[in-house]
Order: sequence, then structure tokens, then C-alpha cells
Amino acid sequence: MAIPRLLVVDDDAEMCSMMVGWLQRNGFSVAGVQDGAGVAQQMAAGRVDLILLDVMLGDESGLRICQQLRQEHDVPIIMVSALSADDNRMAGYRSGADDYIAKPFNPELLVARVRAVLRRTRRAASLAYRRQARVYRFAGWRYDTREASAHAPGGFEVALSTRERQLLQVFLANPEIPLSREEIAEAMDVLGESTDPAEGRAIDMLVGRLRSKIEDAPKDPVLIRTARGVGYVLACPVEVEG
Repeated sequence: MAIPRLLVVDDDAEMCSMMVGWLQRNGFSVAGVQDGAGVAQQMAAGRVDLILLDVMLGDESGLRICQQLRQEHDVPIIMVSALSADDNRMAGYRSGADDYIAKPFNPELLVARVRAVLRRTRRAASLAYRRQARVYRFAGWRYDTREASAHAPGGFEVALSTRERQLLQVFLANPEIPLSREEIAEAMDVLGESTDPAEGRAIDMLVGRLRSKIEDAPKDPVLIRTARGVGYVLACPVEVEG
């Protein structure tokens, strides 16, 4: 996987340099600019995976830059500001920001928020792409989305309920990526199955039912594994056919 390329936008040269350094030391490729012209130049120059955008940029408004970016780009944006009141946060979200962090902040918190936003956007993109596929193949299994059919390695069809099929498709869209119960529930909602994200027990029960259908030993699963401290993971690669 490519190293994420980040863009820090802050007119305070010292703060900009500090943020760039923190992020670089944590494995990111980072560029720093101080105004809207620098943002436009970086966006035109190549791939940008996430932008950290200060709200106040001298005579420019970070909120306005965020709105302009949203008209042409889907790049994730985290607003950064010394203004932490709820109305300032809401202004950031209304302008199209994905997250908002108030100054001063712990550098570890900044890195954690960047990683969290990147995970969310990558998974959303993965699901959006992969749910268009017709056929998924994994560990000898074949799942056909149009026919809503799952065939085991031996070729026989295994009957799955609507919710079991949609849960399976969420895993197939995010292979080998640990998913929290909340992320699973939200992804199922995107697929058209309403599930309460706050009710982790419902996801646990559904995972148990799916395991009973696709695992050779449901109590010792090798496909859908428990990811301690996170949730669940489909622990095998997945091939996609159009």
C-alpha cells in the first residue's frame, strides 16, 4: 500500500513545520503550505490523501478553502483551529470537513485522528468499489451478488439470509482489515440493511450465524476471526470479478 501523502495548511510557519515533522516521524509523506495558492499548487501537482487545514490563514478563511475543495475533490479534510467552541466545530463540518481538532493538541492525538480518518475513507472507497462487483472469490468460496448465491469450495450452494449475505459482502469489501462492530453496522446500512450501530450484540449474533454457514469449525473460525480490541476481520484475500 502506498505511503499516505498528507498536506498541512497553516500560515504559522513554526506550527506548520512542527506538524509536518510529527507526521513524517510517524510514517507519512507530508508537504506544508501556508495559503490557498499553495493548496491549489499541491492538488495540481499530484495525489493528496488527506489535508490538515487551519481555519484562520491570515486574510484567507480555511472554511472557504474547504468549501472550494469540496466542489472538485473528495480528499478527506481535518480542520485545525484554536477555536474550539461547538459553533466553530459545526461551521467546519458544514463546510465539508471530515473531522475537527482544536489547538493546542497532543501530537499523538493528531496522528491518531489522521489515521482514523484515513481508515474510514479507505474503507468507504473500498466498499463503494467492491460492492459494484458481481462475483467475489475467497478461500475456495464463490459469492455472486446478482444471484445472491454463495457456493462452498465443493460447489454446493449454501443458503444465506439477507442479513447474512450483506454482512458477508461487508467483509468481502474489506478483506484482511479489522472492522469494529460500529463500522460493520454502518456499512450494512450503506448496503440497505438497517442495523443499530450502538447494539454490538446484534452484530455478534449475526457473525455467529454467518460463521455457522461458512466455517468448517464455527467455534474455531479461520475465515471470520475475532480481532481483539476491535471487532472482526475476514482473514483471507478476496478476488473480485466484474
